[in-house]
Amino acid sequence: MFKIVEKRKLTDNIYEMKIAAERVARAALPGQFVIVRADEGSERIPLTIADYDVEAGTVTIVTQTIGHSTKKICSLEEGDSLVDFAGPLGRPSEFVHMPVEELRKRKYLFIAGGVGTAPVYPQVKWLKQHGVECDVIIGAKSANMLIYIDKMERVGNVHIATDDGTAGYKGMVTGLAAELIEKEQRTYDECISIGPMIMMKFVCLATAKWNLKTTVSLNALMVDGTGMCGACRVSVGGKTLFTCVDGPEFDGHKVDFDEAMRRQAMYKNQERLDNDNREHKCKCYGE
Repeated sequence: MFKIVEKRKLTDNIYEMKIAAERVARAALPGQFVIVRADEGSERIPLTIADYDVEAGTVTIVTQTIGHSTKKICSLEEGDSLVDFAGPLGRPSEFVHMPVEELRKRKYLFIAGGVGTAPVYPQVKWLKQHGVECDVIIGAKSANMLIYIDKMERVGNVHIATDDGTAGYKGMVTGLAAELIEKEQRTYDECISIGPMIMMKFVCLATAKWNLKTTVSLNALMVDGTGMCGACRVSVGGKTLFTCVDGPEFDGHKVDFDEAMRRQAMYKNQERLDNDNREHKCKCYGE
């Protein structure tokens, strides 16, 4: 069992939890994820690691209440425990393997959307610790849906975009990126984008125009997280890869986003039924 040592409400439907998971914390690197189950009857939920503290032995996750299982996770309180917290899984971000001297010559632009802001944080934090300054665009529909602003400002140069203009730039994150690159003439070696699939698609369309290498995270496609189920198949550069073992990060300019979004939508009807069924159990574990 994995105890929830701290819980914090970030918005109306997004919660941050620190989980006592010493082994995971000790091995975690930016870009990796965990598979979480609330109890024996729950489905596996993939969550990209939002932070980790080796000394405290804790790993931070951020969860949005979208479906039955995420609502169950978010209903737990400090002192409660998760039955499973498996990880770290997946490949870490590419930059963690670069020589420090080479890394410090590079300039990174991060583009985060909604709950995707949380997994961007450990990447920017890690780069800051290794002497690399980053620009970070954080986008949301409105100001009350923004998360991790204060934490991100301590490790990166933050730029905010909201659809309704209630905070920062009024418009999409791609519009703000264009302001930085086209109007302010800022140059970057790489863009890393994490957020809703549709946002990442349009980020990649924009960065292709600027000939800017772009990495995206596709962790939301997973089910078992080990490569056995095949549910996380994604086409990258015409090849079929598995998000959980080959990713979760990929070259965004090679990802078939339309296929990925179709796959992501496959179980929406079933999820709606499950939300209305309080006795739901994952078919792998229940009757």
